[in-house]
Amino acid sequence: MKMKKLVLVALALLSGIILSIAWPERGFPGLLFIGFIPLLYLEDYIYNHPDKFIRFSVLFYTLPGFLLWNLLTTWWIVNSTLIGAIMAILLNSLFMAIIFQAFHYTRRKLKNPMAGIIALISFWIAFEYLHLNWDLNWPWLNLGNGFAVYYKWVQWYEYTGALGGTLWVLAANFTGFFIFRRIMAKRRYWPHLIAFAVLILAPIGVSYMIYNSYTEKVNPVKFVVVQPNLDPYKEQYSIPPSQVVGRIMSLATPVIDSTTDFLVAPESAIQESMWENDLNTFASIRLLRNILNTYPDLNIVVGGSTFRYFEEGEPVSRTARKFTDVDKYYDAFNAAIMINLPDSMQLYHKSKLTPGVEILPSFRNFKLLEKFAINLGGTVGSLGMDSVRRVYHTQKNLKPSVVICYESIFGEFFSEFVRNGAQVMIIITNDGWWGNTPGYRQHFSFTHLRAIETRRSIARSANTGISAFINQRGDASQATAYWVPAAIKGSLNANTEITFYVRNGDYLGRMASMLTVIILVSGIVMGIIQRKRQKR
Repeated sequence: MKMKKLVLVALALLSGIILSIAWPERGFPGLLFIGFIPLLYLEDYIYNHPDKFIRFSVLFYTLPGFLLWNLLTTWWIVNSTLIGAIMAILLNSLFMAIIFQAFHYTRRKLKNPMAGIIALISFWIAFEYLHLNWDLNWPWLNLGNGFAVYYKWVQWYEYTGALGGTLWVLAANFTGFFIFRRIMAKRRYWPHLIAFAVLILAPIGVSYMIYNSYTEKVNPVKFVVVQPNLDPYKEQYSIPPSQVVGRIMSLATPVIDSTTDFLVAPESAIQESMWENDLNTFASIRLLRNILNTYPDLNIVVGGSTFRYFEEGEPVSRTARKFTDVDKYYDAFNAAIMINLPDSMQLYHKSKLTPGVEILPSFRNFKLLEKFAINLGGTVGSLGMDSVRRVYHTQKNLKPSVVICYESIFGEFFSEFVRNGAQVMIIITNDGWWGNTPGYRQHFSFTHLRAIETRRSIARSANTGISAFINQRGDASQATAYWVPAAIKGSLNANTEITFYVRNGDYLGRMASMLTVIILVSGIVMGIIQRKRQKR
């Protein structure tokens, strides 16, 4: 019996290995379709031998596999924060194991094979949906993201979003598990194998048809994107603004001209602690505005740290900070600033904040956790955020929106900018924290999925990492190398069409969440009924 339990641990670890080598950006996502089969076999064994296991055995036995998957794919977080890496890996692994335990509990109480299948699929999608929408969000390992490099397989994300990929993966794994069980029982399995192949290949075939038939409407917007390579550990928060702007312009000047619509610089490029109540007084803004004397039609987009104090009588936000010397409050922001003529300055504040660095769960009068915020330079603690997905306006009536760094992995959030009228998207990011690891490459790969979901072209400016242009099919061009200063020039087509996914968002997540509640309540009710019957 002891040996069998070691085999169960080995099965969990096998799933962790398969899922890891399936993951972007160098894995093969076809392995996702079998990655959960060892875990399903593990759960099924415990289900069929209840007298040999304790109540939470599924949680304990699946946890090592999920820990291995999280560790092998997101270990690079340690380059920016050891504590953050430990918490992200441990908590996310625990959440995943809890999902399998809840699936096992429901299956046992409802005693219906189909109910068990629906339960796991619903629970997992609901979990991923939660990860997209709460303060401890960490959707990096949402299963639908696994096709980010093989984005030609999932052009139908314009209808389902990335949660459609999660549904696809889970359905394939259940089918594969049934085939495995029939093989083990020496029963006829060829019809199921054919169904398994169709389940995998049909969506891929449809996707290639969509990819090959999709044609962009010609509506060019001209960009210059700068990758300045400011070292976040040594210079980004210490060198003067004149040097920062000077570096940006030394890279941009050879490629910018009078026809350029947008000059884009990355997240946090300006670290002058600027007060939004009077932004035009700061040196960085004045230097950037001087460029418009030469290029009056230019729109400059740049990331920076900004602050805003609350006026007398103005409602104070949950993230407000108190001045040390006066009884007044202010907010700090990770901001995207757009500057153009004559005096226009438009701001967007990052709203999907990085847990542990930019946001900690707290309430207005309970901010004990703020002291544990991870310091990566710049402003420390929970930042303010926008409640509106802002669309910028220009003199030529172009309508871009900017998302900042971590925000680019949230599909429904990203689509809200498009729903509000964005015709072309800009991503500004700082991927230098993670070093030359899979982290920055994975982050870039998710951009393909956002372009497909929204059918919006994307200009991506990374402080370092990968800057590039991405078209509406998800194809990237002029991708820059890591830790190489660069400026790229290109044209992207604006689009006004709205996809089904943009219109409806993560409807699969909402449906799964409602179904999860129904299934859990049914399981609890059946458990109560079963206990009462046993007492009679």
